[in-house]
Amino acid sequence: MCGIIGVVAQVGQPVAPVIYDGLTVLQHRGQDAAGIVTCEGEHLYQRKANGLVRDVFQQRHMDILLGHMGVGHVRYPTAGTSSCAEAQPFYTNSPHGISLAHNGNLTNADELRKQLYNEDLRHVNTGSDSEVLMNIFAHELLKRGKMYIEDKLRLNVDDVFHAVSKVHERCRGGYAIVSMITGYGILGFRDPWGIRPLILGRRDAENGKDDGEKEPVSPSGASRDLHSVSTAGAAADDGDLCLFHDLSPPAGRRRGSRVLRKSSLESERRRLRRLLGGRKTATAA
Repeated sequence: MCGIIGVVAQVGQPVAPVIYDGLTVLQHRGQDAAGIVTCEGEHLYQRKANGLVRDVFQQRHMDILLGHMGVGHVRYPTAGTSSCAEAQPFYTNSPHGISLAHNGNLTNADELRKQLYNEDLRHVNTGSDSEVLMNIFAHELLKRGKMYIEDKLRLNVDDVFHAVSKVHERCRGGYAIVSMITGYGILGFRDPWGIRPLILGRRDAENGKDDGEKEPVSPSGASRDLHSVSTAGAAADDGDLCLFHDLSPPAGRRRGSRVLRKSSLESERRRLRRLLGGRKTATAA
């Protein structure tokens, strides 16, 4: 088992200290390695290594982890090796630049690794099934093509949900994922059975969420300080953080079937569009 966390805050507010605190709370879920990747604009900043959270991250490391969103991971190796090369989050540059933290196990990882190399033409550099899952997601998102709005490249929310549904079809096992798409936001999802835990939390800004601001500073339009997605109770451990709700797996996959009901995905799409104020581009998590 591993611990994962993703945080989105207001622009200009560093999230690395919040992720560090969350990983400290999640330390019981993995003591082999720890890592954080943050995003500032279109630039990523990373620190990961073998060891406990307190040993991996010194002040000099925290000072360079810039950005208002990021993902973190503490590792307990159940697949692959204990090499520092398998410390997470993992990263792939195409498409968009995807960082991913994974908790769980894939039972068909060897089969998928062969498919990625022979059919999808993607190279997997480690023995970790987490890197396999990341490349499955990245490949399915890449296949959806590009979307431009006013000559600017945008990420279509429907394409993200399609890629997640293809991960559910191709990947067997129990898993929870927190992924960051560079310049866009944070994505969290679970296996269709909901075997691995994942929860959504939030912290309200000091001026409250109903202060009458005209400009929304969070995906929901409320004046909220930050949102977090994490394993277990890290998102709600701090007194300033409160549990929002459990991140539900997609309903409708019946035992023995590999078909997902579209209704569950459609409901999640509608919910996300409401959070984004009706827009179709994933500009925030």
